Amino acid sequence: MPAATVTSKGQITIPVEVRSSLGLDAGDRVEFVEVGKGQFAIMAATRSVQELRGLFRGKRKKVVSVEEMNAAISKRASRLR
Repeated sequence: MPAATVTSKGQITIPVEVRSSLGLDAGDRVEFVEVGKGQFAIMAATRSVQELRGLFRGKRKKVVSVEEMNAAISKRASRLR
């Protein structure tokens, strides 16, 4: 089982077999996902947004413009004052 040591700065070196399995290269990002109490999975965060298309099912809602979003945010913020 691959292992790593945490440095005093909180850094680790990901073992080569783990990097290879995840397809990680220098500069790639990883995510730590909690899968249980005290247990985390490490995942490559190298997917593009385009790969997420079709991942979520459901009815498409009305498309809104940036201006409409800004107006809704302003309206909500004014209620909180």
